[in-house]
Amino acid sequence: MESELFAGIGMTSQRTRDRMMQRLQELGIRNFAVLDLMRSTPRHIFLDEALAQRAYEDSALPIGYQQTLSQPYIVARMTELLFQRGPRRRILEIGTGSGYQTAILARMPDVDHVFSIERIQPLQEKARQRLRLLKIYTVQLRLADGTFGWADKGPFDGILAAAAPKQVPPELITQLAEGGRLVMPVGEDGEQQLVVVDKTADGIETTIIEPVKFVPLLTGVMRK
Repeated sequence: MESELFAGIGMTSQRTRDRMMQRLQELGIRNFAVLDLMRSTPRHIFLDEALAQRAYEDSALPIGYQQTLSQPYIVARMTELLFQRGPRRRILEIGTGSGYQTAILARMPDVDHVFSIERIQPLQEKARQRLRLLKIYTVQLRLADGTFGWADKGPFDGILAAAAPKQVPPELITQLAEGGRLVMPVGEDGEQQLVVVDKTADGIETTIIEPVKFVPLLTGVMRK
């Protein structure tokens, strides 16, 4: 039964996932580890059953509480960018959401640990269940305001955020290790850009990648 859940049928089958991977390659994704994980990770289990048949479309999908599961291209692009300059052993994720991006990060080569923050408790609990189902045990989850990062677990080799602040929170830059990289959307709604920040011995380097559309990075915590 568990293997059937992972394999999927119809619009969640392996053939459908292969087509998704082909689209990602056509859109410019070149990291083979990212492509392999996108193909092998059962994206449909990270959605409510009513939306599972749409899991491998290249579109963002709702997961409740006005949050979304990012489109496959964005997940692949941000992951590829994070690992572009080499391995990242300790990663901070801002916005666990469904847990799908968390699972991709945790299964990337050479990743030792992912620390993932979510501000909405019901989403965090669902994500925890899904990660356990996939037998991913290298992720530590925290219910907290992601704008402050997770200082006592830093510094981090990589930081990835799935929600957009108006500007990069300075706390996240502080928690980035030298040689580390941060990937996140930044800006007001309708004017967001995907940004890469590298922390080098000479200082901070910021690169604007492309326009994106994400939910805003909000403060505070929502419990049950």
